[in-house]
Amino acid sequence: MLNSLKPGQYDFINLLPACYPLKNKDGTMKKGYIQVYTGDGKGKTTAAMGLIVRALGAGLKVYFGQFLKNHPYSEVKGLASFPGHNLRHDQFGTKRRVSDPMTEADYEAALKGLETAEREMLEGGYDLVILDEFNIVAGYKLVDEKRLKAFIDNKPEGTELVLTGRSAPDWLIERADLATEMKMVKHYYEAGIPARKGIES
Repeated sequence: MLNSLKPGQYDFINLLPACYPLKNKDGTMKKGYIQVYTGDGKGKTTAAMGLIVRALGAGLKVYFGQFLKNHPYSEVKGLASFPGHNLRHDQFGTKRRVSDPMTEADYEAALKGLETAEREMLEGGYDLVILDEFNIVAGYKLVDEKRLKAFIDNKPEGTELVLTGRSAPDWLIERADLATEMKMVKHYYEAGIPARKGIES
C-alpha cells in the first residue's frame, strides 16, 4: 500500500497499531472507564464533541447531556445531522447567563438532569455517556454530593462515562480513571474578542 502513495504521503490507517477490542462478542462493552475533563482552559466541551464523533463512527450508542445549558449552540445543531438512533441529546438548564447567580430553578434543573441522565445510563443501553458541565454541578454543589457519588458508583461496567466542566472537586478526580486539566495559558478573550459562532458558540 505504501508503494502506491505519492512522495510525502502516508497510509496512516495501516500504520496504526491494532486497537484494543472494545466489545465482547455479544455486543456489550468489555470495560467502560470514567473520564474527567476540567480546568479553566478552552476545549472541554470541544473534546467531548470530538469523542462523540469518534464513538458514532465506531458504531457506539451515545448519550450526551448538558447541564446549565439551554441554548441551540452550533454543536447542538451539528448533532442533529447524525442519522440513525445511536445518539440522544438533552439539555438541563435555565435561560440564565453565565454571569448570573444561581437560582432555585438552576438547582431544580440540575437535579432533574441528573435523574434523567441516570435513567438513560442505567436503562438506555448506551456505550458512551457524556455529561457536559457535570463538574460545575459537583463543584458548586447544585446536587447533593452523596447523590452525585451514588450516580457515578452505579455506572454500568460496560459504559464509558465522560464528565466535563471546570471546578471538578477532589473526590471526583479520585473516582476518575482519566483526568485531564485544560489550563489557560493565553486566550484572545483577554483582548476583547467575543465568542464566535462555530468556534466558541
